[in-house]
Amino acid sequence: MRILPPLTALAVAATLYVAVFERDRLMATTAAQPGPPDTDQPQATVTADGAISVIAVVSQASQVQNAVIARGRTEAARQVEVRAETGGLIRSEPLRRGAFVTRGQTLCELDPGTRPQQEAEADARVAEAQARLREAEVNADAANRLNEGGFATETRRISTEAALESARAGVQSARSALHAIRIDIARLTVTAPFEGLLETDTAELGSLLQPGGACATVIQLDPIKLVGFVPEAEVDRINVGAVAGARLISGREVQGRVTFLSRSADPATRTFRVEVTVPNTDLTIRDGQTAEMLIAADGVMAHLLPASSLTLDNTGVLGVRLAIDGQASFAPVTVLRDTVDGMLVTGLPDQATVITVGQEYVTDGTPITVTLQQAAP
Repeated sequence: MRILPPLTALAVAATLYVAVFERDRLMATTAAQPGPPDTDQPQATVTADGAISVIAVVSQASQVQNAVIARGRTEAARQVEVRAETGGLIRSEPLRRGAFVTRGQTLCELDPGTRPQQEAEADARVAEAQARLREAEVNADAANRLNEGGFATETRRISTEAALESARAGVQSARSALHAIRIDIARLTVTAPFEGLLETDTAELGSLLQPGGACATVIQLDPIKLVGFVPEAEVDRINVGAVAGARLISGREVQGRVTFLSRSADPATRTFRVEVTVPNTDLTIRDGQTAEMLIAADGVMAHLLPASSLTLDNTGVLGVRLAIDGQASFAPVTVLRDTVDGMLVTGLPDQATVITVGQEYVTDGTPITVTLQQAAP
């Protein structure tokens, strides 16, 4: 009879007994064994008087240039859809989109139709009305003389004066009709309201243009506007006339000044429209390009601190621990921006002793022993 299988069974049974019934005692023995110390984390030390030793830096606030960042787009300084004020057939050759036009340049010319005859008829009516006016003046003068000599009644005099006033009104009406037809003839030529570029072709030769019909769309790109929207928390930091720069989606950087700041917020986003005017003499900046805008704002006093010095209090507020009269004290801060040298924060006194090592081991009122280190330049 072999003795090995019974011994193996006893060993397995002993192992299972220890693993199941003596598990808690085994884990306690393992946890009690000391491990290698963690040298990566800073260790807090307690002095003889019970104070915790920390490392701190005396930070002096400095003036920091600040800017408001807004994301926006480019927008033509002016854009108008030029429309006809009268109707007629187009008799001018069309101008193609992209063409440069000057102020007053003809865009669309309409066929006059019967308007020259209407002008001649209105001119003749003016002459006729003037002749009737001269006749009425003679009759009124004769009636007045006869009335003064007693040879005409007062009724006749009044009648001739009424005829005179009617003749004068007739002359004015005829002149107004002549002026109206001449204005309508002048409107047959549709011109560019300002210097710019054609965004669309002008109306095609031979097409019928009704009153109010579109002749062409003209845009002005010099100067061009940068349009962005600023949150209400930062709108008070912007002033009209402030210097602003922008980086276009193409990587090109431009600079201008704030020319408009809205007084009314967008009801959907609660943001305020801001416009920056930028020179565009070569017309290379197009309407509708994406731009990241930086608008200069008043500088603020800020501290440059290492990011590791920031901590949270029991309520989750971001701040730092200060060393004040041998005790630790929490001070909330606002992060202005992150830099390669550290975090720029506001909300502290102009000079503050900030704990940079050991701040996680102290709370408000904890006695501390401070070792100062040199502040970052």
